[in-house]
Amino acid sequence: MKEIVIVDYGMCNLDSVGRAVEKCGGSPLVSAEAADLAGADGIILPGVGAFSDAMHNLKDRGLVAPLREQALGRGVPFLGICLGMQLMAGVGHEGGRCEGLGLIPGEVVRFIADTPQTRIPHVGWNQVEQLADCPLFAGISDQTDFYFVHSYHFQCDDRYVLGRTPYCGGFNSVVGAGSCFGTQFHPEKSLAAGQTLLRNFLSLC
Repeated sequence: MKEIVIVDYGMCNLDSVGRAVEKCGGSPLVSAEAADLAGADGIILPGVGAFSDAMHNLKDRGLVAPLREQALGRGVPFLGICLGMQLMAGVGHEGGRCEGLGLIPGEVVRFIADTPQTRIPHVGWNQVEQLADCPLFAGISDQTDFYFVHSYHFQCDDRYVLGRTPYCGGFNSVVGAGSCFGTQFHPEKSLAAGQTLLRNFLSLC
């Protein structure tokens, strides 16, 4: 059984992510220890809250360099979820300009409502248009709905964009580079489609 380290930096929905990984056939290890990352078959970085607070916590726990080493140096499969996806960027602007993990070049910026009826944060079910052949999408139909909760979104070069969602003018909802992937939605809250995506991630580990 693949050991999946779920990174605990004090701003994570750990229980639901851990249960989802276990249900999908993985062995979850919730940890805030850099040493545990070295033995991981895969890494999941979940998260809720503000970008700058999250990066502060990751730095305080000595996790920034080890996460970069495992994801970029060793190519350990990595999945960022919601805030965890945003932390993969080079820079975020929630709570002031802040350097991110830099796993995928890009910036995280706040939504600007495109109509008077557009509500921010973006909360609820919305579709993902699949823009690339991505292993995370195996067995998942194009335009499938997933569950979102966020006020900021990840801007990056099109070559890193795997999926987009039609809200507030459209935003990048799935990104990837090498063995690093990010989903703005919560697969652990997205029922059968979310479980399929998590199983697909586990198959890469």
